[in-house]
Amino acid sequence: MVVIRPYVDSDYEATYRLRRLSFGGPHEPPPDTGQSPGGSSALVAHDDSGLAGFLRVWNYRQFFGGRAVPMGGVASVSVAPHARGSGVAGRLLVDALALMREQGQGISTLYPYVIPPYRRHGWEHVGTMQTALVTLSELAGTPRSDVAVRPATEADLSAIHACYLKTASTVDGMLDRATPAFDLSRILELDVVTVAPGPDGLRGYLSAGRPDGKRLRVFDLVAEDLDTAHALLRQLGSWSGGITDANLRFVDHALLDLTVPGRLQRGLEVHDFMLRVVDLPVAVAARGWPAVAASKPFSVDIEITDEHAPWQAGRWRLIHEDGVVTAEPGGNGEVQLTARALGPWYAGSATAASLRKAGLLTGPQEAAIALDRLTGAPHPVHLAETF
Repeated sequence: MVVIRPYVDSDYEATYRLRRLSFGGPHEPPPDTGQSPGGSSALVAHDDSGLAGFLRVWNYRQFFGGRAVPMGGVASVSVAPHARGSGVAGRLLVDALALMREQGQGISTLYPYVIPPYRRHGWEHVGTMQTALVTLSELAGTPRSDVAVRPATEADLSAIHACYLKTASTVDGMLDRATPAFDLSRILELDVVTVAPGPDGLRGYLSAGRPDGKRLRVFDLVAEDLDTAHALLRQLGSWSGGITDANLRFVDHALLDLTVPGRLQRGLEVHDFMLRVVDLPVAVAARGWPAVAASKPFSVDIEITDEHAPWQAGRWRLIHEDGVVTAEPGGNGEVQLTARALGPWYAGSATAASLRKAGLLTGPQEAAIALDRLTGAPHPVHLAETF
């Protein structure tokens, strides 16, 4: 018999060893430093033999439509070798859905190591986390800029975060980095943190580390204008005397595509992530809906099939009025969606036509198109963090 219960501190060593079996790491667990209050929650599974599984839910907020939506980041899903194939992971995921609902997390995101179990429980692909390779010598062609830069100090932390948010809030899928799961001061532990001061806060910043002698790893390159982008790219280019390449994590894809003067080799790392709607009315109320901000009122009736989150199964009416969208129980269920369809629809990563082709949506085409109007689908969805 499998029992699922909340993680407690005394589970640390046993769950560490289980996670090490699944994902690797030092044989001996590092000292338990505890978790940031509110940073995450976790579940463990026990059977007659002992520890059978583990799952963590990070407390995050993810931007959609310019608003930060409470999101449960599912991670470290581990099952003991003797219990694999017995449904332990599924039991953990079902209980995690209820937990996330209790915590007010209307959506959930995860990076899958294996796909089928997550699809069976309602998660579906919506976007990517990507890094690119840039040859530093090619940045020599970056135009000179009059924007001054300097090393960051502790006094810059709030301004760095504010600068990040100005960009992140415009990219569907990005985290707001404002929950207890993040320690903003840790950016100062990196080898390079350069800021570009402006008249009102920061115009941009660059954060990077040098883990070895071969390559620079750029975590964030954020700029509010072209001159600032040029100044920060020239900062990167100044490393070309001793380092050939830089790994560059995408925060603002368009900025890099339009300002890097040389070749940007995409796909150095590409990690697909999946999203699930956990609680439809909560998720709808938390999201922004800029695609319909200037539209006349309209509604679309949907019917959801969701055996693992029964609180949102059934008929709903999505109502748009004055730029606000709400989900109210009722309607005629004209468009039918599976649980897997909700994530790509909500994220705006797939159209109703695509969901129909994948067997995740049925109903009249004209009514289903209204779902695309709500989100402005299709458009890219991106994360900058893995977890």
